[in-house]
Amino acid sequence: MTDTTSTAPSPKDLVEVLHETVSRDPQRVLFGRRDDEGWRDVSAKEFQDDVTALAKGFVAAGVGVGDRVGIMSKTRYEWTLCDFALWSIAAIPVPIYETSSVDQVAWILSDAQAVACVVETKAHSWRLSVVRDRAPGVKHIWQIDKSDEVPGLEQLVAAGREVSDEELATRQSALSRNVIATLIYTSGTTGRPKGCMLTHGNFIAECSSALETLPELFDRDDASTLLFLPLAHVFGRMIQVAVVMKGVKLSHSDPARLVKDLAVVQPTFVLSVPQVFEKVFETARRKATADGRGGIFDKAAATAIAYSEAHEHGKPSAMLSMRHAVFDKLVYAKLRAALGGNADLAISGGAPLGARLAHFYRGIGVTVLEGYGLTETTAAATVNTATAQRIGTVGRPLTGFEVRLGDDGEVQLRGGHVFGGYWRNDEATRAVLDADGWFHTGDLGSLDADGYLTITGRLKEIIVTAGGKNVAPAALEDVVRAHPIVGQAMVVGDQRNFVAALITLDQESLDQWLQDQGRPPQPVAEVAHDEQVRAAVQTAVDDANATVSSAEQIRRFQILTTAWTEESGHLTPTMKLKRNKVMEDFARDVESLYSSRV
Repeated sequence: MTDTTSTAPSPKDLVEVLHETVSRDPQRVLFGRRDDEGWRDVSAKEFQDDVTALAKGFVAAGVGVGDRVGIMSKTRYEWTLCDFALWSIAAIPVPIYETSSVDQVAWILSDAQAVACVVETKAHSWRLSVVRDRAPGVKHIWQIDKSDEVPGLEQLVAAGREVSDEELATRQSALSRNVIATLIYTSGTTGRPKGCMLTHGNFIAECSSALETLPELFDRDDASTLLFLPLAHVFGRMIQVAVVMKGVKLSHSDPARLVKDLAVVQPTFVLSVPQVFEKVFETARRKATADGRGGIFDKAAATAIAYSEAHEHGKPSAMLSMRHAVFDKLVYAKLRAALGGNADLAISGGAPLGARLAHFYRGIGVTVLEGYGLTETTAAATVNTATAQRIGTVGRPLTGFEVRLGDDGEVQLRGGHVFGGYWRNDEATRAVLDADGWFHTGDLGSLDADGYLTITGRLKEIIVTAGGKNVAPAALEDVVRAHPIVGQAMVVGDQRNFVAALITLDQESLDQWLQDQGRPPQPVAEVAHDEQVRAAVQTAVDDANATVSSAEQIRRFQILTTAWTEESGHLTPTMKLKRNKVMEDFARDVESLYSSRV
């Protein structure tokens, strides 16, 4: 077990975090905001004024202390604005992925008992209109993008002009470290998503510790970052609080704009998931190959990896250093330019980065620090630092936090960053939080002699894609299996770029189905690639996909020619899948699903 002691200052709530930053330097640039004319700077005082105006609007609309308000949008300035405005009136923002399905939106708003929701687009407004009868508590919808049909934030601000400063002060007096700051819904291994109750104190503990543990990111005078991670995810929410706490400039973006925005914003550090780092590498490699320089790129990549690995054991040889210097001018500078040209540090989380990619980026001059955390720990629990990096691990605990391993190797965490429980779900809370405050993550890991944590597997069945998206396979599999001709289905995609599935057919049901189509019965092996059969299975996959967000949807499937049975060793006596056995025996089929680009 490892532990360190924090000496970081501790505001009592997130509103006080903002007030302290404004008090230190009202004119400090806190945000880069995109508008119709490009980017413009937003000072700490200007942001605080925007927050106050919007907070009064929420009060005028009837949002009360402790009320839950949904936010469904891409990452943008207005999301951060809504967060701080709702915190300023002691309300509780509830993030919703903008790609969420109608069913997911309905569940989150109804379970959270939300009274209102802020959405970004007309399409989001339509999605909410479909579920209003399933979330009857939602009385108001406001749309960030201008609309003639749905009121926007400007109308909300206008409605709040008569609300007094004293009213806001009264609301803020209800805040403390123990007050819930947000509900973030995260998928469990079974059943409906659960709302993680994260308090003001959780965010303050997490962000204070991150600032203290990673001074190389936040202590530079010109420190800035471009946030393109979803603010519906805890990682993005934590970062927005940390930069406001420190006074670091934050600009918002999204994957569709990322390349152009990086070139304009030129952040000093970036925060991402492994999929983005992999995409930058693969894009550069394909471009070099198309230009007839594929061989040079491959040699440059090998040199970067070797150069980084050499630093693990002392220092590179003179010959390796010379090659590295040549490739720095020919190749590495262009790769750094793809990240804006000004970033020498990055944080990766959500899924394993892989040692090869970590060494490659460190070799080209952008050190990617890998960390580990969960929604329940308000993002990072452990992290590598620039001065204490051990590639292949997820680092050591942030200052003031603890990690230990259970008897079964389960990673357990404790500290001020650990959530207080699941919203309206005491049973689920008791299952993961013990009396001493240790959170049982469900992940398997190992600790080395120096306290570096390595994640080795999962006790749970949750799939984590390369993009860091958590996917509950059982929910998808149940829908696919409901189709008459489907025998079994197993969703795959752990650390992959997309979700896929292996599917078996039930021979008896297939025979009947073929007869219904006016066709003679045929063995599964003869119709596994039949277009009509595949079309039927596709309808089952489509039904499953309709229940989840786009990132969780099954992109490819393969119909196997053999069945999974208890006799074959792939099912338990209670007909549950032995996932490891399936993955072992059908590894080639899984690989074939990812053998080419979709």
